[in-house]
Amino acid sequence: MKESNIEVQKSSGERVQFSMDKLRSSLKHSGADHELVEDIVTKVRDEIYPGITTNEIYNRAYALLKKRKSVFASKYKLKKAIYELGPTGFPFERFVAAILKYSGYQVEVGVFLEGLCVTHEIDVLAEKNECTTIIECKFHGDKGLNCNVKIPLYIHSRYNDIKEHWVNRKREKNILEKGWVVTNTRFTQDAIKYGTCANLYLLSWDYPKNEGLKDRIDRLGLYPITVSTLLSNREKQFLLSRDVVLCRQLLKDKFFLDHLGISPNRKAKILDDIGQLCNL
Repeated sequence: MKESNIEVQKSSGERVQFSMDKLRSSLKHSGADHELVEDIVTKVRDEIYPGITTNEIYNRAYALLKKRKSVFASKYKLKKAIYELGPTGFPFERFVAAILKYSGYQVEVGVFLEGLCVTHEIDVLAEKNECTTIIECKFHGDKGLNCNVKIPLYIHSRYNDIKEHWVNRKREKNILEKGWVVTNTRFTQDAIKYGTCANLYLLSWDYPKNEGLKDRIDRLGLYPITVSTLLSNREKQFLLSRDVVLCRQLLKDKFFLDHLGISPNRKAKILDDIGQLCNL
């Protein structure tokens, strides 16, 4: 069967033509060399059938990568790893805060700010160069859900209420910059159009182009702890409950692995794997 004739089903239920180039590109992004990429592409191509889900294709490619090298598999599962920060969304807020912190911001999570009309709870408050940014995080546990125009509309109204009060407080030294909306999925075209018009900064998995979450994470080596293929789900949840949301944090606070009762040999493997992933 020719590739162009194969329809696959996305998590949203939409059926699209299977693209070998997209699979090849995502595998290259994991760090795998050309030979390994082509080997996996060939095996996956031989196993797909009309109506197969993109999740099934992902699972097969992931298993083949993991068998060869766990670091490749960790990078390949980045998008899924961010979903695994759920289900409450709070770990995602801490993850966004951690990315900003490593980008030179001073950050706080779950801050209450007065508006002209009401008090607002802000997911992340970030300060840098005497400028303050308020950031709202919209986490979706369902891969088929995107942020529609209602989200930036709502956030913009909250931002304007806070700004009105901010401007009236003469003792405020910092300038209040435009608000941010960050999501782990994608924005609809109307959401992007409104965000641009309203001067909101929108950040999603792949937006803005070359500056989306995946680009920032790869560039800075700020991978969530959930990408690890060597830690169990129980161990990851323990670390998240201790505010260890980044692999880099675990490299710094190795003692958490001792609290988990992990053997010295396994501990060394985990830390070596994470060190390679973060390029440290």
